[in-house]
Amino acid sequence: QFQVTESGGGSVQSGGSLRLACVLSDSSWNSYSLGWVRQGAGKEREGIAAIDSDGTTVYAKIAEGRFTISRDNAKNTLYLQMTSLKPEDTAMYYCAAVPAPPSVFLRLGASVTTRGQGTLVTVSS
Repeated sequence: QFQVTESGGGSVQSGGSLRLACVLSDSSWNSYSLGWVRQGAGKEREGIAAIDSDGTTVYAKIAEGRFTISRDNAKNTLYLQMTSLKPEDTAMYYCAAVPAPPSVFLRLGASVTTRGQGTLVTVSS
């Protein structure tokens, strides 16, 4: 079963940076596309970025130029480096895996199954 532990969230001011991490339960998920979704208060869940096992990445428009997704298969860990944070980035962030290209992960967006507790990012103006 896919199990993850997300971390790295926190409170920052607008323009600040954070690096999220997601440790996967084991290496069996390394062949999957991994990605991040987020859900703000009162908002629908949305896909942010995804990466396949070869390192091919895709980003939602809200993330392009500000967020960088990466993965370290040796450590079973997925990362999301976030810069130039805005108050509208405030949300719970979750990682997930799909047995499909990263573009599919973003299209699935809200329907991607997440199993971790998430990590909260709060950006103040």
